[in-house]
Amino acid sequence: MCAQFSSFMGIPFCWLLLYVLPQDSERWGLFAMTLLCMGLTISWCQACANNPMFADIVPEQNRTVIYSFDRAFEGGFGAIAAPMVGLLAERVYGYRTNTVIPELGSPAEALALSRGLFTVMAIPFGLCCMCYTPLYFTYQRDRDDARLYNARHVYNNMSDEEFDTQLSMEKL
Repeated sequence: MCAQFSSFMGIPFCWLLLYVLPQDSERWGLFAMTLLCMGLTISWCQACANNPMFADIVPEQNRTVIYSFDRAFEGGFGAIAAPMVGLLAERVYGYRTNTVIPELGSPAEALALSRGLFTVMAIPFGLCCMCYTPLYFTYQRDRDDARLYNARHVYNNMSDEEFDTQLSMEKL
């Protein structure tokens, strides 16, 4: 639930940041407060869901590999974001580089960039939120299976009868 909330909250914060707040440098405090709240709210998935689940399910000797794969996987998708914003802004939302006037500002191009940025942020946040939903149905079984697997390897010198006896004693 915490990870779903955290990933979902990225969508309204992005919308607030890119569409609602006035695009005025005098209002930097609003942007700072929004970014602070956004950063504090959307950063929970790793600490509240991913790491505890990996600790429960992944065998101890494989945890560093899984943790590093998770970081690399997430970072890899993050690296694709900047080029995607540019492509969407130019090809879908009408950003034109030849009409940008840095001294005066270019509201149409700023809107195209913000639309591209919102798309690249909101879709992954929504997908992330949806990906945590099946865990309500699968996580407990996976955790129990992992514990059983780990228990079999800890007691691998026992016969099946001895293992079953030991396992039933642990459940009490």
